[in-house]
Amino acid sequence: MAIKKSELYSSLWASCNELRGGMDASQYKDYVLVLLFIKYVSDKYAGVPFAPITVPKGASFKDMVALKGKTTIGDDINKKIIAKIAEANKLTGTIDVADFNNSEKLGSGKDMVTKLTNLIAIFENPSLDFSSNRADGDDILGDAYEYLMRHFATESGKSKGQFYTPAEVSRIMAKIIGVGNHATASTTVYDPTCGSGSLLLKVADESEKGLTIYGQEMDVATAALARMNMILHNNPTAEIKQGNTLSTPLFLDDKNRLKTHDYVVANPPFSFKSWSNGVDPVNDPYDRFSGYGVPPSKNGDYAFLLHIIRSLKSKGKGAVILPHGVLFRGNAEAEIRTNIIRKGYIKGIIGLPANLFYGTGIPACIIVIDKENAENRKGLFMIDASKGFEKDGNKNRLREQDIHKIVDVFNKQLEIPKFSRMVSVAEIEEKEFNLNIPRYIDSQEAEDIQDIEAHLMGGIPDADIDALGQFWDVYPSLKKELFAKSDRKGYSSIKVKDDAIKQTIFAHPEFVAYTKKIDTVFTGWKNKHTPLLKKIDGKTKPKKFIHQLSEDLLDTFGDLRLIDPYDVYQHLMTYWYSTMQDDFYLIVSDGWKAGNELVWEKKEFEGKLIPKQLMIYRYFSGEQKAIEQLEADRDALTAQLEEMEEEHGGDDGLFAELEKVNKANVAKRLKDIKSEKDAADERKVLEQYLALAEKESEAGKKIKDAQSVLNDKLIAKYKAMSENDIKTMVVDDKWMATIEHTVKNEMQRISQRLTQRVKDLSDRYAIPMPTVSSDVVALERKVNAHLQKMGLIWK
Repeated sequence: MAIKKSELYSSLWASCNELRGGMDASQYKDYVLVLLFIKYVSDKYAGVPFAPITVPKGASFKDMVALKGKTTIGDDINKKIIAKIAEANKLTGTIDVADFNNSEKLGSGKDMVTKLTNLIAIFENPSLDFSSNRADGDDILGDAYEYLMRHFATESGKSKGQFYTPAEVSRIMAKIIGVGNHATASTTVYDPTCGSGSLLLKVADESEKGLTIYGQEMDVATAALARMNMILHNNPTAEIKQGNTLSTPLFLDDKNRLKTHDYVVANPPFSFKSWSNGVDPVNDPYDRFSGYGVPPSKNGDYAFLLHIIRSLKSKGKGAVILPHGVLFRGNAEAEIRTNIIRKGYIKGIIGLPANLFYGTGIPACIIVIDKENAENRKGLFMIDASKGFEKDGNKNRLREQDIHKIVDVFNKQLEIPKFSRMVSVAEIEEKEFNLNIPRYIDSQEAEDIQDIEAHLMGGIPDADIDALGQFWDVYPSLKKELFAKSDRKGYSSIKVKDDAIKQTIFAHPEFVAYTKKIDTVFTGWKNKHTPLLKKIDGKTKPKKFIHQLSEDLLDTFGDLRLIDPYDVYQHLMTYWYSTMQDDFYLIVSDGWKAGNELVWEKKEFEGKLIPKQLMIYRYFSGEQKAIEQLEADRDALTAQLEEMEEEHGGDDGLFAELEKVNKANVAKRLKDIKSEKDAADERKVLEQYLALAEKESEAGKKIKDAQSVLNDKLIAKYKAMSENDIKTMVVDDKWMATIEHTVKNEMQRISQRLTQRVKDLSDRYAIPMPTVSSDVVALERKVNAHLQKMGLIWK
């Protein structure tokens, strides 16, 4: 039975994190990811002839499992498992960077044995079976690795999280440098600061035939991580070398010059202070600085950029993440920037939100390099994407809609006010080659300016009404229904009362027609894709499927006004990651029969694929309403009991003798005073309480019995549902109903925005200042008159 992917990854992280102890996440990741690597190659290649990775006899994950509980477990993992695999595959210095016999990190004696035994047990999860999976970005492994890397980067702290470029940024870079289906396996991609290699892999994924991968990384452990990452993602021939790229570049041609590539991507360390160690920029043997200038000795941003430019072929394309400062800093950097722009190498710049990256919180940008036809380039395409993100813990994160919009706008060179524009080199030259994005794109929201004349003389400024032009384009006559021209030029008056504004808008024929149009458009998309969703089977590729589904949704809403297609797209993708993805993988793994299965926790159950509440809504709404009525009746009795406790509580109340007011204590008290003549009133109240308590207990039993009957019916129904029943429940009642609800909510949000703005304008200028002043004077006179009558003030 398959486990939901999200549950698997979260439990994997929680288990690993629990065992970490006092070790820093940046170190602990090496142990966890080595185990993931051993598990993968064992499942995938053990016993397979001519496999790209050799798993020697006695060195598989199963052999590692056999070491659990042994006092020599740490040393045996090192020597009997890891060392043998490393030696057989020339991976020495790669998978053996983590010492599994290190007592300082893993504890000594029994502590080490327990920790390593439990760590191995985590990877014994049957759901972590890679034997039938390829690491093609659509399987359990690629996502598990991505999940762990993101969490390790988050936990590693400011100075140690730089091994990982957020996947969202990597995806943007991969899609804007122009890798297409024309690329072949011999097409090369290079990352001079490759970290764990995630950026390289995202670029390689853009080509169906794959790419030839080259990467260099200065940190020993991170370079090892990258080598493992390549193998885990089915790129075992990728060349990852360890060393300082600027002082000792390791990818050279036969003439000892820098090897050039079709594509180069990088996320170098920001403002690297010691970049010039071992570098002679004046006599650089690799000719990286000639014709540009020498970067500042304590800031390596332009050193990396020039290395990238020099590493590109004559028609090569690249993208590099750098801090915003490279766009406007002066002196030596200004000279280099000017020379790069004049050569036409910069195709575009994308400003990103602050606090995206794990090593720093400062805002960064993507500089897109394109040498092809550079000499004829007359402008740079700029995007200010700094406003589009969501909070994710203590970091910011690009949403799916942000990624898609950036890629679409850049690749199509679409000019959108406050977001993107083509900037001529001539204009840049006028601004002294300063590329600071706010100089060219004003992304600030327009200030809501108060109109003094309107406050003094009344009326609503036409400028504020006209600012709602996107609504009037869709509802042209609605404007006339809401507003009337006033006698003063440039001002209008509201025609409806505040409490009638919403009704006027929502009942207007143009509004109703547009809402129906949205429903019709969605229904067309739903009818097109519902049959396809019901054909999901074991051959379906979930990521490919959701890509097609979401792209068609984006296209479907692309030509509509008011509603932003990227917002609709985001709703679908949010639901995909929260729910649909898990459902897809369950169906692909277990088939539609997963809809018959239940998950039990203690005595409670839930449908594995179909929520219990959805089943109740479709098949047992009558029974549920009956239970709700029983609960309402019981709650009424409970309220009466609480009212009696309140009425007769306190020191002087009839319940004063009771330590606690409950059924047992009341019954005992009633028995004690049964024969007392002067306790008639108390007996009456106690008897009333007991009668109500008995009714409450009976009501509770009825609810329990009814719930038990309903549960029996639910369990029977789950078991009896046919495949068609399940498909209807999952596709129609669960997926499509949820997506449709979010689309309608988006339309509701847009409509509420118009309603609220009209109300705000009406309220703001409803009473002119002279009227307010006059009212204040009149009220002051009334107050003074009352005070005078009271003798508190004198004439």
